[in-house]
Amino acid sequence: MMTASETATNAAPSERGQRGVSRVLAKLDSSIESGNYYEAHQMYRTLYFRYTAQQKFDECLELLYNGALKLISKQQETSGADLGLLLLDTLEKRGNSKKDGDLWVERIGNIITCLNAGCVERETLINRSIKWSAEVSGNYPGDPALYKILANVFWSEGNTELARRYYMLCRDGNLCGRILIKINETKGYKSEVDLFIVQAVLQQISLNDRKTAEDTFTAYTRYHPKISRKEAPFKQPLLNFIHFLFRLMDTKNLEAFKALCTLYKAELERDPAFEKYLTKIGVQHFGANPPVSESRFGGMFGDVISRLLQGIDEDDDDEGDTGRGVGERGQGDGAHALD
Repeated sequence: MMTASETATNAAPSERGQRGVSRVLAKLDSSIESGNYYEAHQMYRTLYFRYTAQQKFDECLELLYNGALKLISKQQETSGADLGLLLLDTLEKRGNSKKDGDLWVERIGNIITCLNAGCVERETLINRSIKWSAEVSGNYPGDPALYKILANVFWSEGNTELARRYYMLCRDGNLCGRILIKINETKGYKSEVDLFIVQAVLQQISLNDRKTAEDTFTAYTRYHPKISRKEAPFKQPLLNFIHFLFRLMDTKNLEAFKALCTLYKAELERDPAFEKYLTKIGVQHFGANPPVSESRFGGMFGDVISRLLQGIDEDDDDEGDTGRGVGERGQGDGAHALD
């Protein structure tokens, strides 16, 4: 049986370590209050290495999250973003536990929301957070909740292109449909009321996200002021095409799918991008054979997700000068947050 002195001796290293951390934390707060942000940042990094070495991951996560917000509130955004990246490092070292994944998706999103668009490190933090969220949530290419946060960030900044990309991946069809209405009203031509929604729906179906595609289509056709009929048959032929496409997807009838595409061929040719999406949909949902060569489709079986993340609007921009595809009206976006 150990004596009291022996017990105190054995506990001393741990107690000394705790006292050391407490002193660093006190000094850290003092440095922030006195405006010595560089010193505070370095102490956060020191504690990060100490905590992770001791596998005290939960304590480290709380420290880095609170520290990032404190530094950002003091206009030290580069340092705050760096702590955000260390937070992601800690989550990765801890392992992809799903017990609190939603919490940390929300908190990482909160850090990103607090950063200004001019913060160079923000893009790195966004890309890292998407990759981590995909691993922890099991949702490729990322957690829909994170995409919604990112979409709201870019929408509030007036970056319509990036906002649209992320709304397309947030699996909230009702919100996505309403956003597309606003983009069409502020940036699109009157003749493109149908093109905006058809492009979005074909992309979502190509990502095997039929439910979101249907919800997006329903919201867009229901709330768009320039769509007079709110259900099939619509006055715009392409809207009827999408309506019938959804019905055919239940049958998986390849010949009927080909016949539908042939029937609406003239309308579908208004945007050359539609053909590659329909070819992919034919393979995925109707059992069509993949084309032997890319032919004039040019890489149609490339990663649709990659297109969404890296340049979903490239087709729009390239074809805007020819009057084909989904064009834009000027450079200003006129975007405002939803009520």
